[in-house]
Amino acid sequence: MSLNFNPSDKPESYGHHFIVGLSGVTLDDYDKAILGKLRPVGILLLKRNFDHTRQYQGWLDLLGRLIEDVKRYTGHQKIIISLDHEGGRVHRAPPPITHFPPAMKYAKRSAEVAKAMATELKSLGVNVSWSPLADIHSNPANPIIGDRAFGTTAAEVSIRAAEFLAALQQNGILGCAKHYPGHGDTATDSHLELPLLDLTEQQLRERELIPFKALIDAGADFVMTAHILYPKIDQHCPATLSKKMLDDILRKDMGFKGIILSDDLDMKAVSEGFNHEENVGNAINAGCDMFIVARHPDPSTDRPLVLTNYLYRCLRKKLVSEERLHQSFTRIEELLTNRLKSYAVTKLEPETLESHAELARSLA
Repeated sequence: MSLNFNPSDKPESYGHHFIVGLSGVTLDDYDKAILGKLRPVGILLLKRNFDHTRQYQGWLDLLGRLIEDVKRYTGHQKIIISLDHEGGRVHRAPPPITHFPPAMKYAKRSAEVAKAMATELKSLGVNVSWSPLADIHSNPANPIIGDRAFGTTAAEVSIRAAEFLAALQQNGILGCAKHYPGHGDTATDSHLELPLLDLTEQQLRERELIPFKALIDAGADFVMTAHILYPKIDQHCPATLSKKMLDDILRKDMGFKGIILSDDLDMKAVSEGFNHEENVGNAINAGCDMFIVARHPDPSTDRPLVLTNYLYRCLRKKLVSEERLHQSFTRIEELLTNRLKSYAVTKLEPETLESHAELARSLA
C-alpha cells in the first residue's frame, strides 16, 4: 500500500492518522461518510460489530461483508483490522471463538494462548491485536487492570508479555504494548475520569517502564498511550499529550521506533480535552502518530471528521509542522507496506476450535 503524503484541506490527507470504530454489523450513513471522506487506514472492531444472535456461519458471513464494505468505501485493499482481544473481561467475538481466561491465569502459558488467539484472529480478518498489556498489577484497588495484567512484578510481566508478543508475531499478528507508561497503579478508570499518579520519573523507570522496554526490545510495532496524568513528570499533560513522556522518554531514551497511538479518544479521561482543536496538534507534537476514535458508546457521530478538521486547522496555524506529520506518515506507510498482512474471513475447522477450547478449560 502506498499513500501520498500531501496535507491539505481534504480529509483523506489525514486518514493515515486514524483508526475508527464502526456503528454495527453493517455500515450506516455516518460510517460511509467517515470511511469515504477520511479514508482511514484502520478500523477497530467492537462487540457491536458481531451479530451475537446468529450461529457461527451467519455472523461470520456478516463480518466478511462488513470488512469488504470498509475496503470498498476507503479504497484501501490493505487496511488495519484491529481488535482488543485479551481474554477475561476483554473479549468481543461470539462463540465459537474461544473465550480465554484473563492474562493473570494464562501467564505461564502465554505463548500457547497467543498462538491460538492468532489463529482465530486471522480467521476474523484481524491483523492487529491491541495486546499484550505491559501494565503491572501493583494496586489491588485498580478498577481497570487487575487480572488483565500478566503479573504483579515488573520481571514477571516482562517475561510473560514478551512471550505472548513473540507468539503473536510468529503467527502473523502485529501486537501492541499498552498502556504506556503504565496503568497498573491507578485507582480510577480512565474510561470514566482522568487518573492521577504521583510517581516520579525515577519510580517509573524502576518499575512501570521495565515491561515496556522488554516489549520494545521484542519488536512491538505499536505502543498505546494511557490517558493518565503524572504531575511530577508533566504537570499539565496526560501521557497522550506529553512530549516528555512520548518523545523524550519513549522515543529517545527507550529507543522505540514504531508507531505511538492513543488509546480511544472517546474515553472520558480525555474526550472533553479533545473538543479543543489545539490538543490534536499537541498530541502530534508530543509524539502520537495515530489516534483511535471508537465512536463508543454512541456511534451516531462523525467525530473522526471533526478531529481531522482540527488537525488541518492546527497545520494551517503552524501549531504542528508538516515535518512532524511526515515522520508519522513514513512510519505508518512502512508498517502497511512491509509488515501488515491481510487475511480473508474464514470458518475454522471444529477440531481447531475444540483444541483451543480445551486449552481455555485447562487454564480456567
